[in-house]
Amino acid sequence: MSDKQKKNGEKRRGFFLRSAEKLNNAYEKSLERRDPAYLEPIHKPLEEQERRVEVRGGIDVYFLLIVLAISLIGAVMAYSASSFDADKFMGDSLYYFKRHLIFYAVATVFTAIFVIYARPWFWRFFAIGAYAVSIVLLLAVLVVGTTGGGAQRWIEIGPLTIQPSEIAKMAVVMFLALIMSKYEKKIELSQRFGGHFRYGVLYPGLVVASICVLVMLEKHLSGLIIIGILGLTIMFIGGTDKKWMALIIGAGLVAVVAVLFVSDYAMERVTTWLFLEKADPRGSAWQTWQGLYAIGSGGFFGVGLGNSRQKYGYVSEPQNDFIFTIVCEELGFVGAAIVIILFGLLLWRGYKIASKAPDKFCALVVYGLTTKIALQTILNIAVVTNSMPNTGIALPFFSSGGTALMLQIFEMGIILSISRFSYVKK
Repeated sequence: MSDKQKKNGEKRRGFFLRSAEKLNNAYEKSLERRDPAYLEPIHKPLEEQERRVEVRGGIDVYFLLIVLAISLIGAVMAYSASSFDADKFMGDSLYYFKRHLIFYAVATVFTAIFVIYARPWFWRFFAIGAYAVSIVLLLAVLVVGTTGGGAQRWIEIGPLTIQPSEIAKMAVVMFLALIMSKYEKKIELSQRFGGHFRYGVLYPGLVVASICVLVMLEKHLSGLIIIGILGLTIMFIGGTDKKWMALIIGAGLVAVVAVLFVSDYAMERVTTWLFLEKADPRGSAWQTWQGLYAIGSGGFFGVGLGNSRQKYGYVSEPQNDFIFTIVCEELGFVGAAIVIILFGLLLWRGYKIASKAPDKFCALVVYGLTTKIALQTILNIAVVTNSMPNTGIALPFFSSGGTALMLQIFEMGIILSISRFSYVKK
């Protein structure tokens, strides 16, 4: 073969290689355009979208650091608040603390896998599965669930105790985000049944109502309120007409009042809250009064970490719903303020991630899960300060509880996973 023929052959091979490379690049770009991570972000004007480019990067480090700070303080306070009860009832002052660390470690390892490998489209399929599982578990708890504190909310599986309503909170947020993003264009239509009512009110309303009815049958009023508020939040951000939102809120308030009148357990708590001075201080008002004593005795700087007096048999189960009262007693106003500020920073950073989310579904998920943590924090503090009736709401990352803690870690993992995919200014 002559030198000329060899050169021609090399040119042809080079041409085919370059052509194949171009086709491959075009195919990859086509995949990227179809990937949910490359859809337009939420709430961005067209001219602003044109000045932004999509990127895949690392997780939001600030959000991670805030979560770690809250979790660290929560773990320390979980030990301090629970040591007396753990020693008295379990024979080991570290019992609740070790459970807290085990649940935290397992959830962190499990969640890290999804943070590293999950892409935005994965969470769409996850939303469907989570909603289906929550429905099944909520039905199961009505049949085989265990009762405690006047409500039937838990399923015991060996050494584990699962609270299906906690799973339902996450599932409602994610599945509703899927519905609102899938029918975004139809929600904007002016027609009622074929447009904004059917896709912006009816379908989302059925998603939320199905869960709320099952939670109501558990006599879980706080869970019902939280799920209802989360549903309304996603619907509002997702584009549901404000007039329909007003009607839904009105109907929801009527439903809550109706539940109060048919539930002696819920009505007793409301009555205790309204007439605390007249309530039995050794009965229905015991926990509220002891919690207020703990908060008041903390003063500005607190009595010192581990030096709480109210945890010695006065505040009932101080490692659970009333753990914030021990925070106030031991760390004082300063410590309580730091905890509140950290939760505020978590809310701010979560909303920041949502504003940069790669598509509407991801944005709604982050808005919803961040709001969930903020809402439970606000309600918990409101309960322990007697600003609202005692409804059994845990403080995220602080209160003892396997299902709730593990789900909270996993939900933060979902937000971190989504934070890897975003739009930035050119």
